[in-house]
Amino acid sequence: MDEPLTRDVFLGGRLSIWQPRAGYRAATDPVLLAASVGARPGDSVLELGCGAGVALLALGQRLPGLALSGVERQENYAQLARRNAQENGLDARIVTADLTDLPADLRVTFDHVMANPPYYRPSSPAARDAGRAAALREETPLADWIGCGLRRLKSGGTLTLIHLAERLPAILAALDGPAGSIAVRPVASRVGRPAGRVIVQARKGARGVFRLLAPLTMHAGAEHLEDRDDASDDARALLRDAQALDWR
Repeated sequence: MDEPLTRDVFLGGRLSIWQPRAGYRAATDPVLLAASVGARPGDSVLELGCGAGVALLALGQRLPGLALSGVERQENYAQLARRNAQENGLDARIVTADLTDLPADLRVTFDHVMANPPYYRPSSPAARDAGRAAALREETPLADWIGCGLRRLKSGGTLTLIHLAERLPAILAALDGPAGSIAVRPVASRVGRPAGRVIVQARKGARGVFRLLAPLTMHAGAEHLEDRDDASDDARALLRDAQALDWR
């Protein structure tokens, strides 16, 4: 890549990631996504739209022994994901492709699929940077992301998504039928504030009851009073200490 890059640290410095300075830049959401996947050593994991690889590699850093695969349609981000995997000593297969037209070697089934689909609807203003616009503004419908994820799952495998809370009805509608045992974890910025995002996990072919879990609160206190890190204990455990999210 010829564009300027920055090297940013995640998981308390255990993961270093090259990202475009001006393009799409990962923050907390990919790390929360990685913390939400309840994989075990030996499991296979596919990330749809892996970008520079933050979520996939954070999961691999947290839990060694996984078979990691990622698909990313933007070649410059796919190249960064490969570089980031290599420089972090992680083995990950990164394929440049559109999730609606996967190559044959990815049309297999996985134990887990995860995704952080674009948050903003097609009618939203596009970012000036093309890479950022492609990552943030929905072009492939959300239902197609979910449908692709379910097709790539083994029976009983889990699909895990992080998205805006306002899109929860669409997510549940797309999961209804092919998946069950759905659990939703709202993510709120502070105590007493509405959830802005949701983490959703469903199991292919399952018929368990729907569960709406207690919210994950990202910051301590009612407001930001000082120029310092005010992450809540729960958020710090996930983002810095690489603990797994508790789905109970």
